[in-house]
Amino acid sequence: MKWPRWIIKQVERFLPARRITIVEADTPPPKLPRRNLVLAREDSEDWAVAFRCPCGCGKRLELLLIEEAKPNWSINISKEGKPTLHPSVWLKGGCKSHFWLRNGKIIWV
Repeated sequence: MKWPRWIIKQVERFLPARRITIVEADTPPPKLPRRNLVLAREDSEDWAVAFRCPCGCGKRLELLLIEEAKPNWSINISKEGKPTLHPSVWLKGGCKSHFWLRNGKIIWV
């Protein structure tokens, strides 16, 4: 059963914070966790972060972290493994989700 987006958005705030898994590679793996993020890091350089769209559509989101890429994002990871992304993520097509990821929590715009 697919849940309506408005329910997913309401339930999100009660769920535990999303965590991050770091893999030694220049690209994230093809299979992603259901809620958490995967950070591709090679030789201490962060390349990309990937996760599933939090709206429930299942779309794979892969955000580049290298400065040479346009657009690019930056990521901060707390000691507890909770990620924060900057800037917001805004999908112009498909589900058209727009959100911030702050300290592992989705903040819908």
